[in-house]
Amino acid sequence: MKIHLICVGRLRKGPEKVMVEDYLDRFAKAGRGLGLPPVMVNELDARGGGMEAERELIAKAIPSGAALVVFDERGRHPTSPEFAADLGSWRDEARDVALVIGGADGLSPCVRDRADLAISLGAMVWPHMLVRVMVAEQLYRAASILAGSPYHRV
Repeated sequence: MKIHLICVGRLRKGPEKVMVEDYLDRFAKAGRGLGLPPVMVNELDARGGGMEAERELIAKAIPSGAALVVFDERGRHPTSPEFAADLGSWRDEARDVALVIGGADGLSPCVRDRADLAISLGAMVWPHMLVRVMVAEQLYRAASILAGSPYHRV
C-alpha cells in the first residue's frame, strides 16, 4: 500500500507547511505499526493552465488501481471514524490511495466522477493551504483511531 497526497500548487514556507509536515510526520510514526506507510506528497504545477491542465496532471499522478479520494464541496461529510475505517479497509486490501486536492477552480468533473470517495470539508470555501493542513490532520487522526489512541475522542 502507498498513500499519495496529490495537490495542485506548491505550499510556501510558513506555518501551514510546518503544520502539514508535523501531521504527516505524526502519521508516519503512528501508522508504522499499523501497516500504514508514510504519505508521499506530489505537488502539481499547472501555472495558470486552468482546470483542464490540472486534470491532465492529476490523471498522470494517480497510480493505476489506487482508491481515489477527492476533496470537493459536493462530497460526503464522513466522520473521522468513518474515514479511518475507509483507510483501514484500503490498507487491508493492500490498495494504494490517492488523496487529491484540486486547484482554485476546483476539480474537473472527469476527476470527480471517477472518485471512489468525494469528501466535503463543509459548505465554506477554504484556502488550499489550510485544506492540506486539515487533510494531514485527518490522516493522523485516522491512524490514531485505528491504533485505539486517545487522540480522538467521540
